[in-house]
Amino acid sequence: MSEEDKGITLTEEQKKKRRSRSIAIAAVLGALVLLFYVVTIVKLGPGILNRPL
Repeated sequence: MSEEDKGITLTEEQKKKRRSRSIAIAAVLGALVLLFYVVTIVKLGPGILNRPL
């Protein structure tokens, strides 16, 4: 393969920034999922725990 066929090579600084950005996105997504879960439980109310099995 020639030099042009190898694609883009990231520097160590760019790799660290990409990893940090990915972790931040994952944390925000996790917080959003948790928020939706809590809002759903609150909207259903405490009666959801007293239902017959």
